[in-house]
Amino acid sequence: MIELLRYLEANGFVTYIASGGDRDFMRPVAENMYGIPPERIIGSALGIAYSADGGQSILLYKGAMDFFDDGPEKPVRIWSRIGRRPILAFGNSNGDVPMLAYAGTDATRALRLLLLHDDAEREFDYTAGAERALEIADQQNWTVVSMKNDWSTVFTGST
Repeated sequence: MIELLRYLEANGFVTYIASGGDRDFMRPVAENMYGIPPERIIGSALGIAYSADGGQSILLYKGAMDFFDDGPEKPVRIWSRIGRRPILAFGNSNGDVPMLAYAGTDATRALRLLLLHDDAEREFDYTAGAERALEIADQQNWTVVSMKNDWSTVFTGST
């Protein structure tokens, strides 16, 4: 994935990460691990409130989610942050189907990639949580990328 991000950036793409994970956790981690700056991380979020109590201006986390960036919420969050449809989308679960379907339009083609976690020796081998996505990928002729057959390196041992 890191190689794909660098390749896309070297060829004029602006890359984003749209994750179901918490954006405030993902922002510092993704910048260090993937080289994606915090402003290009789209993720789930706890509610936040502004407070000026005691003369301090701070943001406070609420006890409930503001939004969960998965499923049909993912295209909404992408649009609200980027203001356009992606022309390349890469997902790995059923929750990514709406994002993959939202990529491109009838007039603007898109590359939709679905990662298949099928390499038990180098990572986890599972399809749980991606069954529907794999069915739709087959029906819609989306590209399925096999970790086992298509990636020469899964973990490099460095961060």
